[in-house]
Amino acid sequence: MDEFEIIKKYFDRNKTTSGVVLGIGDDGAVLEPNINMQQVQVIDTLVEGTHFLSKTNPADIAYRAVVSNLSDIAAMGAIPRWMTLSLTINKVDKKWIKGFSDGLFDAANHFQVSLVGGDLTSGPNIIVTVSISGEVQSGKALLRSGARVGDSVFVTGTIGDAAAGLHLLKKRKFDNHLIQRFLRPTPRLKIGKELLGKASAVIDISDGLIGDLKKILIASEVGVDIKVELLPISKELAYNFDSDSYYSFALTGGDDYELCFTAKDKDVSHISDITKIGTVNKSGLIKCCLNNNIIKFDECGYRHFI
Repeated sequence: MDEFEIIKKYFDRNKTTSGVVLGIGDDGAVLEPNINMQQVQVIDTLVEGTHFLSKTNPADIAYRAVVSNLSDIAAMGAIPRWMTLSLTINKVDKKWIKGFSDGLFDAANHFQVSLVGGDLTSGPNIIVTVSISGEVQSGKALLRSGARVGDSVFVTGTIGDAAAGLHLLKKRKFDNHLIQRFLRPTPRLKIGKELLGKASAVIDISDGLIGDLKKILIASEVGVDIKVELLPISKELAYNFDSDSYYSFALTGGDDYELCFTAKDKDVSHISDITKIGTVNKSGLIKCCLNNNIIKFDECGYRHFI
């Protein structure tokens, strides 16, 4: 099969979709955005050996590639509309390609985003790049730059699970919950929309809580105090690891795709599945305390090229 036959058989599944004037099959997609909305564009790349293990189920690779972008859409308070895919594979393995396309469309259908175009190439390693276009009401997008002294710091869900799941995969150990949290995370699209007009700053946790929170501090020119004992730790994470390990996963592990945000307590009291973990101050620094004792941590989070 050549690239065009692969695309037609495995990736041209679109039905009539709102806003898609012309999808896969031409030089470009023709899309019709809603009136009085601004577009939010996000893109993320997953590379074999860096972001996923070589033996990872292709359906999980594709699902995670979509969700990592949806998490950025959630952090902006936007609604996902359309996506494009650039896929590099090292051979034509029909079973692998079908599994990948099934995982891609599982995520696309569940979160109501349409595949409208892309590119397929050959290369030595599997590389997956997904770009998603979303929409948010004009002037309402959530940003990293609005945190204010006196705000509280919150996170959604539980954190540290995904990093622990990857650790178990590498060790060939098993805990289904933790591994699935790495392979198939949940983008917090609903909470992202609930935060519109409520949160002062938002970021998704992809590179680790500390590393991503630092980006809010730089953009907002503030500091934070974090109470480590308040971090939401799942029972599965606590069961499989000691406290030093699970706090390390939670603070610096990454890949959770939860949201971290700042807000006034009263403004978000109605939102479920969020946990207050600290407060914003003017120090410009991150201070982590466990039961009133300052603890050291790796503040960088995950970064490429270092």
